[in-house]
Amino acid sequence: MKKNNPVIYDTLSRSLQPLLTGEGKTFRMYCCGPTVYGPAHIGNFRTFVLQDVLRRFLESQGVAVTHVRNITDVDDKTIRQSTIEGCSLSKFTSGWTSRFQKDCFALAMRPPSIEPGAVAHIPEQIALIEKLIRSGHAYESEGSVYFRVASFPRYGRLSRLPNRELLTGAGSTDADEYQRETASDFVLWKARKPEDGPNFWESPWGQGRPGWHIECSAMSLRYLGDFFDLHGGGSDLIFPHHENEIAQSEAATGHPFCRLWMHVEHLTVEGRKMSKSLGNLFTLDDARDRGFDPLAIRYVLMAGHYRKPLNFTWESVAAASAAIERLKKFARKLVVWAGETDIFQPHLPFSEEGHDYFAESWVALADDLNTPGAFGGLFGSISRIENNPTPSGRETVRIAAGLAQIMIALGLERLLEAATLLGAQEGQVPETVRAIAERRWQARVAKDWPAADKIRNELAELGWAMQDGRDGYTLKKKPL
Repeated sequence: MKKNNPVIYDTLSRSLQPLLTGEGKTFRMYCCGPTVYGPAHIGNFRTFVLQDVLRRFLESQGVAVTHVRNITDVDDKTIRQSTIEGCSLSKFTSGWTSRFQKDCFALAMRPPSIEPGAVAHIPEQIALIEKLIRSGHAYESEGSVYFRVASFPRYGRLSRLPNRELLTGAGSTDADEYQRETASDFVLWKARKPEDGPNFWESPWGQGRPGWHIECSAMSLRYLGDFFDLHGGGSDLIFPHHENEIAQSEAATGHPFCRLWMHVEHLTVEGRKMSKSLGNLFTLDDARDRGFDPLAIRYVLMAGHYRKPLNFTWESVAAASAAIERLKKFARKLVVWAGETDIFQPHLPFSEEGHDYFAESWVALADDLNTPGAFGGLFGSISRIENNPTPSGRETVRIAAGLAQIMIALGLERLLEAATLLGAQEGQVPETVRAIAERRWQARVAKDWPAADKIRNELAELGWAMQDGRDGYTLKKKPL
């Protein structure tokens, strides 16, 4: 892509703003991660996948990115559920953290540069609270500490909720789970309660634990400094979480918290937000049980613009699977046309090699991370290439380089591995054998094991061995 500055919609200013501020600078982004009290559902992953696309896009342009995504491993939910299950908080949250990380890997997300947990950073949180008390922005009450909202006149700029009432002290709550939409003093440190059990820490105000909001401020300050490029999360975090982060962070530092705010809209099911409380959530395991590759879920989550709600259906996952097969088929053609198997080598940082073939996709990503536009441009480019005369070997290599770059930016490069395996055989395997192998692969995807075994035997009788991989298969002629 030509070196024009990409833009992103900034929630705070309600306008498109340049993503980058200068050449050679590391882009620093903080993303609110999961609360690890159960499996993350597909709706949760929409935010994380789109953040991954943003990071990949920047890195594809040669921009160094420091990506911090936290783990909330102490709050009302984690304490309550670990107590119900009779498990220590650390063992309970480490199990769900591991599950979350495995799901991220299956969805082809790059690991964050740093993935801090709240419990490991309680000293930083206590130090930040002490600073707020000294400056008059916070006060202690019966072992808890609250942020004094009236001391921060700019409170409410991010959420811009109508008819906001700033109630100093009145109506304060100790809960991490806020239900109301009017502002009041919010908790920074929560005094120990019987239901907390052994989950408490010593502090200048007595035994207790941190409030939810202070965790992210302390960790972002620790790893990104007191001013960084972008803070991201789901749109449900705008208020109160991100509003409170701004207040406590800027009250402590005396200057703006971060340059840009990126918020991803909800995934919905029949018009309602996917959530555990509504009983309409699906996990990655649910997708696997239906025979879908996790990459099909990633595709669905990228198929709508991040600033618009996206309605989830299993039909949309089936359509995404078909689109993925279309991409793999095209990649296999490129391998056959080029007559070599190593044409999909990663091209990072971004080069001009093959750029023109997929220019529409890059322009779309640079314009407020327009992923549906990027997919539209990608398939449009593929159709134009296929409808023209078969390119020369050298031109095919350039096309493959361009395809690899845009697939890497979208997190779909894993498809190219399977396409390479299959495409390398296109000119060697008889059409009848390929058709039988495709039937067996579809039976395997559908988990029709008896049919898959029967078709494997058919191949064996024809003298071919079929070896399954994660995303495809290989065929080998058996020795005589």
